[in-house]
Amino acid sequence: MEKMDNQLSDLVNKELKVDVAAPNKSPENDKAGNHSKRTENDKDGNHSKGSQNEKGGSQSKGKGKSGKFVLKTPKGTRDYGPMEMAYRREVFNVIYSVFHMHGAVQIETPVFELKDVLTGKYGEDSKLIYDLEDQGGEILSLRYDLTVPFARYVAMNKIDNIKRYHVARVYRRDSPAMTRGRYREFYQCDFDIAGQFDAMIPDAECVQLVHQVLSKLGLGEFTIKINHRKILDGVFGSCGVPSEKFRPICSAVDKLDKSPWEEVRKEMVDEKGLDEEVADKIGNYVKLSGREELLETLANDELLKSSPSAQAGFADLKLLFQYCKSLGCAEHLVFDMGLARGLDYYTGVIYEAVLTAGQNFGEEGPVGSVAGGGRYDGLVGMFDPKKKTVPCVGLSFGIERLFTIYEQKMRAESNKVRATQTEVFVVTACKGMVHERLKLLGLLHEAGIKAEGSYKNNPKILNQLQYAEDNKIPLVALIGESEVEAGVVKIRDTVTREETTIKREELVETVRQKLGGL
Repeated sequence: MEKMDNQLSDLVNKELKVDVAAPNKSPENDKAGNHSKRTENDKDGNHSKGSQNEKGGSQSKGKGKSGKFVLKTPKGTRDYGPMEMAYRREVFNVIYSVFHMHGAVQIETPVFELKDVLTGKYGEDSKLIYDLEDQGGEILSLRYDLTVPFARYVAMNKIDNIKRYHVARVYRRDSPAMTRGRYREFYQCDFDIAGQFDAMIPDAECVQLVHQVLSKLGLGEFTIKINHRKILDGVFGSCGVPSEKFRPICSAVDKLDKSPWEEVRKEMVDEKGLDEEVADKIGNYVKLSGREELLETLANDELLKSSPSAQAGFADLKLLFQYCKSLGCAEHLVFDMGLARGLDYYTGVIYEAVLTAGQNFGEEGPVGSVAGGGRYDGLVGMFDPKKKTVPCVGLSFGIERLFTIYEQKMRAESNKVRATQTEVFVVTACKGMVHERLKLLGLLHEAGIKAEGSYKNNPKILNQLQYAEDNKIPLVALIGESEVEAGVVKIRDTVTREETTIKREELVETVRQKLGGL
């Protein structure tokens, strides 16, 4: 019998195909029981690659030229197949691990809010909010970000201090650019610290957290731009901008990362009604970027010396640089006077992380910032009946943009990830053994081991083993009639194809040992 088993193993290894580049692929119409359907355009189990979904849906009304209904996702949205979700899971896991490392607690808020909660918080971007149809009840809108709902949560629950994270979908009626991670429905990963604390210590932790996440993801060189709303307000005031135009002009400056100064200046003058001479003075400042030396230079600037607002901002950023040095995250910091963050609720330090390499997205250009945030000390007070303020500072990762770059990097490096987390695939070598296979699966599941098997009563052994190799399942538990009679199981390493025969009662412990050594 042992000789027969060895001959069977030799035959299997000789006939078994090696095709590790096609996850979820099962030969001969999925004999191993994988029911995932694939089309001609979906050779790798990727259900959105090359489809209309990836382009955001070219038929905006859901109908083709013939007037027939076109099955697609709405513009600015997409589906994610198993392999894409595997990449996303890796990015999420890095972000979650860093959030937990900093002691943050998790909250959740509704996907829609009262429209009045969101109104007046986003400046010019308020036009991008999705309003829900009035059906005779409350007037509602889909959340635009996670920051305003967090401030509402803090005020409503009368919270004095909290360090929280929130990972959820948000919605914006923006112009999508699908290949570089700009969607109308997308995830944000937020981390915020609310409470009255000493200056710049929580702010430095937020910068450190951005540094840690981007370093762990290994996406290449990056820069964390910082600025201060008080510095910008000081510049605007010193240059002659009326106070009521501070926020509109700030919104214009925020476009400098996408548009040249000439276009921004034109908007200031033609659309915002700013005097040309005032706009030119602003241009002399917002084009500047550097490090601590620039802070010193501007702090002694003749025009800004007399601005209490600007001087307070310079003092904060000097302290922020010092704290970031102590935390080991200052080398990527750049003081950028052109960073404005267009949202109205920011009141202090603002920052934005940008990848400086590894972005090849053709005509649509780079993905832009991958994280951003800042201090918003007045937002909670806008919701409190007694206008009680709770200072807050936080950040948000644009997960779709990070995922776009991470997926590109993994594919360029030919790094394959597993779509499933299965650890053991149970294989039967003979007909009429479905009950024995199910018993083995039950044993492994009871022990907390991730295991699966074929959904066919009598699957072919080659198809089962091929499925395990295609899906990179590390171990195979193989039984035939002789193994059942002898009370043993064969453990097969999917990569090396080495087999070990063990007693059935030793299966769980042996599997754990082998998984621990991988």
